[in-house]
Amino acid sequence: MAQLAHANPARPGGLQTPRTGGLGVEPVPADPDVLLLREVPMQLLTLPPSPALATSIRATAQVFEDPKSQALLDHIQQVAPSEASVLIIGETGTGKELVARHIHNLSARRNRPFVAVNCGAFSESLVEAELFGHEKGAFTGALSAKAGWFEEADGGTLFLDEIGDLPMAIQVKLLRVLQEREVVRLGSRKSIPIDVRVLAATNVQLEKAINAGHFREDLYYRLDVVSLELSPLRERPGDILPLTRHFIEAYSQRLGYGPITISREAEHKLKSYSWPGNIRELENVIHHTLLICRNGLIERDDLRLSNMRIERQDDSQHGTDNSADALLARAFQKLFEEQAGALHEKVEDALLRAAYRFSHYNQVHTANLLGLSRNVTRTRLIKIGELAVNKRRPGENVQGERMLHLSI
Repeated sequence: MAQLAHANPARPGGLQTPRTGGLGVEPVPADPDVLLLREVPMQLLTLPPSPALATSIRATAQVFEDPKSQALLDHIQQVAPSEASVLIIGETGTGKELVARHIHNLSARRNRPFVAVNCGAFSESLVEAELFGHEKGAFTGALSAKAGWFEEADGGTLFLDEIGDLPMAIQVKLLRVLQEREVVRLGSRKSIPIDVRVLAATNVQLEKAINAGHFREDLYYRLDVVSLELSPLRERPGDILPLTRHFIEAYSQRLGYGPITISREAEHKLKSYSWPGNIRELENVIHHTLLICRNGLIERDDLRLSNMRIERQDDSQHGTDNSADALLARAFQKLFEEQAGALHEKVEDALLRAAYRFSHYNQVHTANLLGLSRNVTRTRLIKIGELAVNKRRPGENVQGERMLHLSI
């Protein structure tokens, strides 16, 4: 059973984290109960729900119950006490900031600030001033001097999320800050010493960005002293139901609901889904489900899962068979698991739509591709709403078919 640690939001010095845009600052905790809880090896780290916290309950919990997650937790506990920079790698929605917070809370800097900055949240013209600060008059609108986020994190931990989004010019300055351990505010020549541990995260392969000339190799090696790779949710199924229960409990409290239970069929559906949006998608699914379920019971049909499939560029690196037959087999397997009705008709319609779009909405090419007559193809396109009679698309040749393509 996962351990659950709560910081008391009603007491001063808790872990409430005010956020502005892509930023998050965790003030120094003064509550001895919080410090005591941090010394306990936790399977589930939970920060207090607060309107001032993050935009979702996802930012208040991290589950380490799947064997892959437990191995990651062991690695975190080994590297957290050090002062080494850490590069956290994972798909969007896998919980990279949560891992960064956990590292901070297990380090000697736990009593100092934790500052989270989303590098993709600022325009290129503002990112330097936000990171390193600026003096009065440094640029239009700089009516007073302002400390940057490195100064705000002095003595603590600075988490740079989406580090791959930093412009090259800022990467050069960031490298110097990491090497010299000092910042120079925009509009100033004075160096300000800083003592900051930097944790960075990315959802892209920085090696490819380096080869493409979008990321500095020397900065990569400076950040990648320790590398932590977060597996996507589909590769750690043991975390799915514990996370589900956490979100059910958290959102039930927020919505003022009583106890909520979930059927075995619903649990099976959750475990069978591929979760392309990872923990973020799971959170949103549970939130929506709680709004529509009845009598305190989540049934299988209450779960509205996306039909979207996201192709991953690195699937071949994990030994995945990406042949056409294998892809079809996996798609059919997914349909069978979801037990959708009228499968034959759904597959036919999906095939026709895909062929029509692949053929750039040309009926003749679509018919040839599928081995059907043009009349049959046209009739079926009308039936599924891809064509409407006696209308034409804007820009379509007047001599061509007078049909209107309707996007769905």
